[in-house]
Amino acid sequence: MAKVVFSPAATAILRNGVRRGPPEPYGSRMERFTGFIVGLGTSAGRRLVVGHWMDSPLGAFTDVMTEDRDGLRTLLAPNRAVADYVSATYRFDDVVVAPLDAGLSPAGERSAEPGNEPGTTALVLRVSGGPLELRADLGPVTALGRMLQLVPARIAVHPAWLTAVNRAARILLPGVATAGSAGGGRREYYGVRSIRSVERAAASWNGAGLGPLAPVDPPVRFGFSSVPRTPQAVAVTTTILPARR
Repeated sequence: MAKVVFSPAATAILRNGVRRGPPEPYGSRMERFTGFIVGLGTSAGRRLVVGHWMDSPLGAFTDVMTEDRDGLRTLLAPNRAVADYVSATYRFDDVVVAPLDAGLSPAGERSAEPGNEPGTTALVLRVSGGPLELRADLGPVTALGRMLQLVPARIAVHPAWLTAVNRAARILLPGVATAGSAGGGRREYYGVRSIRSVERAAASWNGAGLGPLAPVDPPVRFGFSSVPRTPQAVAVTTTILPARR
């Protein structure tokens, strides 16, 4: 059984940073995922995109999309339902279903653990399951993250707003988009409410260390958008609207 943990502090960040305001007036078929996306590269060439979801139509879960140096794209999913949904929305060469234990906690809660160096670390993400072991130390909110926090939440997650700012996002962050296709005529929107830097990361794949933290280069190729080149974590609401009839 996969275990997904959000500490009270991390939950407060999401509640305050993403879910402020009344529900959006969309139809019942709208699908919405609220949580964190962490994107990072490694010196071994493997790039990782972790979705750590507190609320979703599939419940709380963590999944990992990864692309290696040779371009092989793999999905790690905690169960078949998640695997089927995500693989219908994004593109992969391989899908691995295995329990994924994940937790997001304030750094202070793990200060006694070996390797938890003092510094600017605010949150620690850990993911363990299948071939992957990962620890990522998240730093303070970035300047762009502070600017995004000023956008009212109801606007920040609205598809109309995310469509309007899509062109600007592509210019500011090459390879990144806020609106695009989710396959099958569906539309997908990324409403980012805050951004934190990734300060450090340690990861292994099938027991082999992946080396130090590195940029996400080249961009990953799972869907219509990559993650930013600079490793970072975003508090995000992802909205998927059904195909128009």
